[in-house]
Amino acid sequence: MKRARYMGIVLLGLAMLATACGSGSGGTASPSASGGASAPASASGGDGALPEVTLTWYYGVAQVSPDQQLIEDEVNKIIKPKINATVKLKPIDFGSYTTKLNTASAAGEKFDLVWTANWAFNYDENVKKGAFLPLDELIDKYAPETKKAIPQFTWDATKHQGKIYAVPNYQTVISRYGINVIKEYADKYGLDPSKVKRYEDLEPFFEQVKKNEPGIVPFMLVGPLTKFHPFFYGYDDYGVKIGDESYKTNSMEESPEYKQFVELMHRWFEKGYINEDASTVKQIDSSYNGKFAASIEYTMKPGYEAEIKAKNGGRDIIGIPLTDVTTTRTSNIATLTAISRTSKNPERAMMLLELVNTDSKLFNLLSFGLEGKHYDKLDDNTVKTKPNGGYIASNWVFGNVFNGYLIEGQAPDTWEVTKKLNASAFVQPTFGFNFDDTPVKAENANVAAIRAEYEPLLFTGTVDPAEYLPQYLDKLKKAGSEKIQAELQRQLDAWVAEKKKNG
Repeated sequence: MKRARYMGIVLLGLAMLATACGSGSGGTASPSASGGASAPASASGGDGALPEVTLTWYYGVAQVSPDQQLIEDEVNKIIKPKINATVKLKPIDFGSYTTKLNTASAAGEKFDLVWTANWAFNYDENVKKGAFLPLDELIDKYAPETKKAIPQFTWDATKHQGKIYAVPNYQTVISRYGINVIKEYADKYGLDPSKVKRYEDLEPFFEQVKKNEPGIVPFMLVGPLTKFHPFFYGYDDYGVKIGDESYKTNSMEESPEYKQFVELMHRWFEKGYINEDASTVKQIDSSYNGKFAASIEYTMKPGYEAEIKAKNGGRDIIGIPLTDVTTTRTSNIATLTAISRTSKNPERAMMLLELVNTDSKLFNLLSFGLEGKHYDKLDDNTVKTKPNGGYIASNWVFGNVFNGYLIEGQAPDTWEVTKKLNASAFVQPTFGFNFDDTPVKAENANVAAIRAEYEPLLFTGTVDPAEYLPQYLDKLKKAGSEKIQAELQRQLDAWVAEKKKNG
């Protein structure tokens, strides 16, 4: 009977999609920001075609909104008539998201949708733990428009052993590393962005801010988010030197560039250019507004300055890129939504993802809240968020941003420019390679624990690398870093050989 009921749901779901796709412009959402997908008749809450279910959705936010229940109620008004489901939205601040979701997942808590990334509630690690369901068949059956809208190389980046375990929240898939500077201070002290090509070029500016702006931190760093960026120094994500056709991996921690970076950060920390709590602060939230002059930026996507302005108290920033535009597997899995292995309704969860990615009204509600209360519309496709409106969310957490509004200050062609950059970015030579740590799982766990201990200290300059870097390298080796490096090289060599074989 269970099998019969399951097959019935599958067939009804297929009928629902057929109805949606066959109904012309009313079946799926227009990519414009003003449309919305119409409800397939077979999913109507009143005709009993699909049994009513409740879904639970965990995702990260900068700050949990006091209006969260209001948003949830409005979301359910949209989805209930369309897929006969309601959803319990479970936002968690990014600072504690990984810890709380790791605990929930390990305990076998029952939930349906869960946000994951390469930098929080780690996607790869959770796939290997079996925390997520494989989604290929569910995507084909229940999310055809979502599948069509996302480039194949982005889908490929999500794969583990040939299977997809999360739906990318499609946005920019580029990586461009650089520095954000508050425009007020850049103008005041004559900082010329065109002359900043490396970190050291910012030192005279930081010195001026430190000398003349009491209470202002020249360079705001966040321990868990501050990273050594290999591409800035000419390496790809696996430590392969750009242009090295031998694909030799390098230990970044042992490289001269790594040593140069941590020594510079420590010198700046000693001079008071870096915030004293850098190694322990978890995120730059509203409590830091107006208290720093510059910070690190990892994406620098088109129009991102306007997004940051809306979230940092209305302060204009200047973005200074330090690398070229590139695309990597990492940048393609920076934000995804998975379905938990504990989900009782994976089919309906996928239907909800299809709605979020095609119904612009639903997507904009999740992303921006309610018009008039949380934002005002400047034109059909552009909104001005209210700093004290009571709802703070990020569109890239929920789904395909190209279906949503632009933020005040973003150029009208921001989405078109972003898509062109996605298509034209430099592709790192190891794109498509995915290291399987199964043979060195214990060593990888030990190394990860040591990195989590030392990296926030070294990268923020909080400790002296003359003392701590040798300790760090010694502990990494004892934990098995050399064994991991050898296994990485072995797998990469095999991948390169297979790639050459297949042309």
